[in-house]
Amino acid sequence: MHQLPQTLVSGLALGALYGLIAIGYTMVYGIVQLINFAHGEIVMVGAFGALTIHLWLPGVPLGAALPLMILGGVVISVAVATAAERFAYRPLRNAPRLAPLITAIGLSIALQQLVWAFYPNAKKNRDFPQFHGNAFQLADNLHLQRDDVFILVAAPLCMLALGLFTTKSRTGRAMQATAQDPDTARLMGINTDRIIVLAFAIGGAFAAVAAVAQGLHIGQISFDMGFILGLKAFTAAVLGGIGNIYGAMLGGVVLGIAETSSITYIQDIPGMQQLGGGGWKDVWAFALLILVLLIRPQGLLGERVADRA
Repeated sequence: MHQLPQTLVSGLALGALYGLIAIGYTMVYGIVQLINFAHGEIVMVGAFGALTIHLWLPGVPLGAALPLMILGGVVISVAVATAAERFAYRPLRNAPRLAPLITAIGLSIALQQLVWAFYPNAKKNRDFPQFHGNAFQLADNLHLQRDDVFILVAAPLCMLALGLFTTKSRTGRAMQATAQDPDTARLMGINTDRIIVLAFAIGGAFAAVAAVAQGLHIGQISFDMGFILGLKAFTAAVLGGIGNIYGAMLGGVVLGIAETSSITYIQDIPGMQQLGGGGWKDVWAFALLILVLLIRPQGLLGERVADRA
C-alpha cells in the first residue's frame, strides 16, 4: 500500500493527458457524430511542430522556450485539423457514415507517411527536450515529476476554460445548438460550418498541448506516436461518455489510473506475475473498456449527443 499515493499521482497525470486528447474526439463526435480516427495524428504533428520551434531556438532554456513550443504545436495542429475538416470531411458530411470513417483512417495513414517522408530524420525517434532537475518530493513515498506538474496544471485549465466557453459564451451556446439539431440551428442563423470548424480547431489545440506533455514525459517523439495515443484517448472518451467534455477527462483519469495500477499491483498477485508489468497495461486498459460497455454502455457520465440517424 505504500506505493498507492505514487500510483494514483502517476495515473492521474497519465489520465489527464489521455483526457486532453479525448476532448477532441468527444467534441467532434458531439457535433457531427464523426469518429475522427486521424486525431491521434493531429497530436503527432503538434509534437513535431513544437520540436521544430525548439530547434529554432538553440541555447534557449526549456522554461523560456516552452510557451513558444506550445504555440507552434497549436498552430500546426489547428491548421491540420481545420484543413482535414474542410477538404476531407466536409464533402462527405451527408454521405453514409462509413465513408468519413474510412476517410479518417486514410488521413491518419497519410499524415504519418508525410511526416515520415519529409521531416528530417523522422524515420527514427526524435529526441524531445525534457525538464532537468530533481522531482518535487511531496512525501517519503510520493514525488512529482516536473513534466507531470505541466499536464496536471494544463489539462484542468483547458477543460474548465472549454466548459465555461461552451456554457457562457454566445459561440459556445451555438455549438450546443448545432450538436442538438444542426438543421434547426442553421434556420436560426447559426453558421454551422463555422461551428464545426471551431470544434476541430479546439480539439487540435488541446491535442498540441497533450503532444508537448507527452514529449516532455517520454523525451522522444515519433511519426507513429499518434496511433496508440489516439486509441487510448478514444477509449477514454467512450469510458466517460462520448460527447461529454467532463466525461472525456474522467474517462482519461480512470484509464490512466487503471494502467498504472496494473503495472504496480497485478504482478504482485500470486499466479498473476505473467499478466503484470508494462507489457500488459494496454490489455487491462481495454479490458476495462469492455467491462464498462457491458455494464454502462453510455459511459460513466452518459452521452450528450442527439441521435440523428
